[in-house]
Parts: sequence; C-alpha cells; structure tokens
Amino acid sequence: MIEKNKWLVVGLITSCHGINGQVKVKSLSDFEERFLKPGIRWLQKENEHPLETELISGFKQPGRETFIIKLKGINNRNHAEQFKKYKILVKTNKLPELKEGEFHLLELINLQVKKLENDELKIIGKVINLENEKNNLLVIELIKNQKIVLIPFVEAIVPLVDIKNNFLVINPPKGLLEL
Repeated sequence: MIEKNKWLVVGLITSCHGINGQVKVKSLSDFEERFLKPGIRWLQKENEHPLETELISGFKQPGRETFIIKLKGINNRNHAEQFKKYKILVKTNKLPELKEGEFHLLELINLQVKKLENDELKIIGKVINLENEKNNLLVIELIKNQKIVLIPFVEAIVPLVDIKNNFLVINPPKGLLEL
C-alpha cells in the first residue's frame, strides 16, 4: 500500500530552454497533465525540503518524453539555470485514480518476488526500491545471499504483478540474477 503524504518524484529538470526562464523536464510519470495543467507543484534540490512553486504552462516535445515548462517567478535563462537537476514532486495522496488492473509504481515496493522453478513459483526475494531516473528498474534483494540486483521492469521479464496478493513474478534472462 502507498504511504499517504509521502513524496513521489515525477520529473527531473534537465536544462534551460530559451531565454525566458523555461526549463526542460524529463518525465518520470505516465500522467502528462503533471507538466501541462497549471497549478501548484513542488521542487526539490537533492534531499533538501521541497519548495512550493506554480506551473504556469507546459508542452510536450514531439516524439520525446520531455516537456518544456514555465514556472512562476523564473523569468530569465540565468534564473532557470539554477534549477537544473531539481526534482519535480507530488504528494502520494494526490496520485490519480487508476483503472482495474493498473497500479502505481510505488505499490511495487515490498512485494515478494517469485520465479518459476521446476513448475513451481518460488519466492526468491523482495522489491526494496525503484530506480526510475533513467529506466524503470526494480531493486530486488535476493533471499539466498541478500545480494541486491536490478531488474528491468518490462513485461518480458516481469510478466505478472499481483498487488492484491502482494507478489510479482519475474522471468529473467539467464545470468541476470548473477550480475
């Protein structure tokens, strides 16, 4: 279950755009409205306390998962430059409602990880974190040796997620768990 009133990173400011204070954002979210719809947003530098700001406008760059946004009070390139590498956050109690069978990535944390071995699903570990600033990766701690492994969160490798029963199934290519 998702903890209420915790922060979720939904975007990363990567650079400035133009001379009027716009910034380029790499989306870490499936919900484009977070970068398009005006309203209150939160910015965080490294692990500092999040700062409230206001999104004035935004648009998606064609063919990319990046957005160009305008934030209130940032009116020139020099000021925008100061926000490079800031994270854009939302509170977990503001997450959009999902359809049947959908889930938020945060719900994957603490799920048991099972793998089919000899026609039987065997628990091999637990999801302890997510890495999603570059790719969606599950950080899994293996039971047998407490080793930490990164598993790409793609359907071919993670064919089943069962939030209701607290587990997911992986089908890793040979050698992936040994890396």
